[in-house]
Amino acid sequence: MNFKAYESAIGSGALAIGRAAERVYLDFRGSATLIVAPPFTELRSLSSILEVPVFAQHADPVEPGASTGAVPPEAIKEAGAVGFIANHSERRLRLDEIGFLVERARSLGLRVLVCATKPLEAAAAAVLRPDMVAVEPPELIGTGLAVSRVKPEVVTDSVAAVRRYNRDVVILTGAGITSAEDAEAAIRLGTSGVLVASAVMKSREPEKTMRSMVEAMLKASEKRETSRALP
Repeated sequence: MNFKAYESAIGSGALAIGRAAERVYLDFRGSATLIVAPPFTELRSLSSILEVPVFAQHADPVEPGASTGAVPPEAIKEAGAVGFIANHSERRLRLDEIGFLVERARSLGLRVLVCATKPLEAAAAAVLRPDMVAVEPPELIGTGLAVSRVKPEVVTDSVAAVRRYNRDVVILTGAGITSAEDAEAAIRLGTSGVLVASAVMKSREPEKTMRSMVEAMLKASEKRETSRALP
């Protein structure tokens, strides 16, 4: 879950959302995974307090040195996070920069979630062997129009393209995911989870929103596995 830079993502608000995510994470640990990505300013405090895995929202493709304002992967690791998002549509990177970050993360023991806007880009990212790839058409981010509903072919085409080059990477669906139904549809279309932001950060009941999405995805996963097992 991406906190972005909403007011609720800063200070005591970040901790409240983090605690809610932690409760959901602990309740479903062993059957589902939940990751939070707060702003850089909250990384150290949340990483030291929460049991839920904490990612940074971005990493800069630089080595430690004279790069004012940059946040290299080494700084993210030192702050206590276990990974970071790369190439979000609001922080785009070139493919060679993504490759640099994946390699650097691997050497540091960090995990990487690479975002992609379309199937071809998702496939290219998968070749670099990150831990996760999230398919997010940028025109749908924050609209409330879930890609899993309005552009399901982007999801299915991305899954097919990624699996041609990488059978192991975890594939997520992002952009406009606002409800449990959207999350369930993402699983039915072949992905393993969702990348969400505003649906939780703007929710009056963020824990309830997260919990309903996890429950819906688990049910959809069970149905998918059952259908595969049928003769």
